[in-house]
Amino acid sequence: MTTRVKNATEIAAMRGSGQMLATVLQYLKRIIEPDMSTKQLADLAAAELQKLGGLPAFLGYQGFPDVICISVNEEVVHGIPRRDKIIHDGDIVSLDFGVVYEGMITDAAISLIVGRPKQKGHIELVKRTEEALQAGIGAVRDQVRTGDIGAAVENSLKKYRYGIVRDLVGHGVGHQLHEDPNIPNYGRAHTGPWLTSGMTIAIEPMVTLGTERVRIADDGWTVVTTDGSYSAHFEHTVLITETGAEVLTDGSLPSMKQ
Repeated sequence: MTTRVKNATEIAAMRGSGQMLATVLQYLKRIIEPDMSTKQLADLAAAELQKLGGLPAFLGYQGFPDVICISVNEEVVHGIPRRDKIIHDGDIVSLDFGVVYEGMITDAAISLIVGRPKQKGHIELVKRTEEALQAGIGAVRDQVRTGDIGAAVENSLKKYRYGIVRDLVGHGVGHQLHEDPNIPNYGRAHTGPWLTSGMTIAIEPMVTLGTERVRIADDGWTVVTTDGSYSAHFEHTVLITETGAEVLTDGSLPSMKQ
């Protein structure tokens, strides 16, 4: 389905969903440490969301087996939490989470370096990928086109010679986890479908230190870089307004009380 203009009740539900999502991601960011398994993190995410009163959007979606995607180093997105997948000092870990509240869905992701970074380039990759997300959000307004957002993301990154993943894109979100139109992280301004005030979209740059090319691992879910290069992923769900964007999954907002 194509993302629709949301009414006041739906927007309120998405604000609630987004605040829950941000609270859980910030909680995981505080507690993550070397020697934890990705399954431990997933179980903690599930418990925190249950306390807050939300439901996991990813669990069972097209058969996905857990509540959160946790991707490490060369894993770009859709990593399945596993008890034998241990996080090590210096790993880049991406946490991609979705929440359902009162029937409405939000989707967001953060990447972070656990413990001591292995190299300065990893710090820069994470920082610049988050900056690219902010550039994409900065392009949002009433009557924006998807190409405007993609061009803003691409322009933020292309001077660094990173790989900007093209096979995976942002998307509409709200009534369903993935709605049309796609929101690529590259493109030409003034092209693509029009977006209007009241629509909700997920913008999510996925960036690598090497090639833009990716493949699906043997588990059928995890997307990895073909050259083994490390990657980062950031995502926010935003409400398009008359003059810009309201970020519905902003972790800088006060956390929900538990």
